[in-house]
Amino acid sequence: MEPRQKNYFIDTNILLDDPESIAVLRNGMENSIFIPHTVLEELDRHKTDSRLGHQAQQALSYLLEHKEEFDLLERGPEGNTASCLADNRILDEILLASVEAPILVTNDKTMRIKAHKLGMQSEPYFRANPFYRNESQRYTGFIAEGEDIVANSFSWENGKPVFNGREERRTITHQHKVWSVAPRNVYQNLAMELLLSPDIDLVTLESEAGFGKTFLSLAAALHLVLSEKRHHKIYVIKPYVEIGRSMGYLPGAVSEKMAPYVRNIRDLILKLHAIRPANKLFIDPEAPIPEFDIKRLEILPLAFIRGMNIEDAVVIVDEAQNMSRMEARALLSRMCTNTKVFMMGDSRQVDAPYNSEFNNALNWTVRKLKGMDRYAHLVLKGAHSRGPIADMVLASSL
Repeated sequence: MEPRQKNYFIDTNILLDDPESIAVLRNGMENSIFIPHTVLEELDRHKTDSRLGHQAQQALSYLLEHKEEFDLLERGPEGNTASCLADNRILDEILLASVEAPILVTNDKTMRIKAHKLGMQSEPYFRANPFYRNESQRYTGFIAEGEDIVANSFSWENGKPVFNGREERRTITHQHKVWSVAPRNVYQNLAMELLLSPDIDLVTLESEAGFGKTFLSLAAALHLVLSEKRHHKIYVIKPYVEIGRSMGYLPGAVSEKMAPYVRNIRDLILKLHAIRPANKLFIDPEAPIPEFDIKRLEILPLAFIRGMNIEDAVVIVDEAQNMSRMEARALLSRMCTNTKVFMMGDSRQVDAPYNSEFNNALNWTVRKLKGMDRYAHLVLKGAHSRGPIADMVLASSL
């Protein structure tokens, strides 16, 4: 029979994502919490990391403030080279603690496999049960008949989409055309409705690749900045697993280091520039490979945003599923007056090692902001095509 009190051992990735996991798992005085010594050492090493430093500092501050709520395990032996790996040392320390029925809490799949092979129980961590569901996919931006009205959502009436605004409900009968780009289907048209609305400051878009999230967002940004002049500048933020020290060793300026990772963004902007000139975005629009004028458009790594205050801008956040909840909070808390944010991604295509389909910035943002007056979310659907070869591959399930 499973003991009522559980003995939880918390991995580094959990504390980086949510330091309060100690209190959540402890559940008052019901369970016991243990921190392996190697986890503390990993947090200490991460303090100087350009991407994880802020999260590590927050985790260490929480541990210091709540040091009576957990037990720190003794440091395990160095052993041979293999056991010196941090993951293996954490597992060794748990085994040496001789605690009854230990449960390792980690979102690292490799660690869970290793724990299983050692006969140790392990669990992923989500702050609350609803996050086992993917909120950014479950809530599509539409509400069904009989459901409570959600601010800035859509519903179907007589086969037509109706926008449920804060103060009015209106049927969407018009077709947008933005920066000479016409939406391909009703969902893209509704996305434009949200992206261009002066009453909505933050829009999240969810879909698989190929539905036009980034292209529509860039077209809307060009329209808002260059045509309507509602904002002065465009920022493009794209989180990368590679950002950090490895990127720091690359030669050149930030823009040169970023170039391989934002090729798709540059290509889409140049495509829009070919459709309709966006000369003010470039230092010399006639150059063979025009460089962006950072006074009007800047592409930055997520780590560079910390400490900035962004105002009078349109901010496009691509691949938000590769950001953590804390990174989303750090980014969005930098937004000041007259700023509009487009955050997009596909929560089923997660590359960040400690994120999952459920535990990522896109899912957390939808879950926490759904129903707020100046926020809207939409899942893009409908037929899409990147080209005949891509269509054949998808059709054949290659």
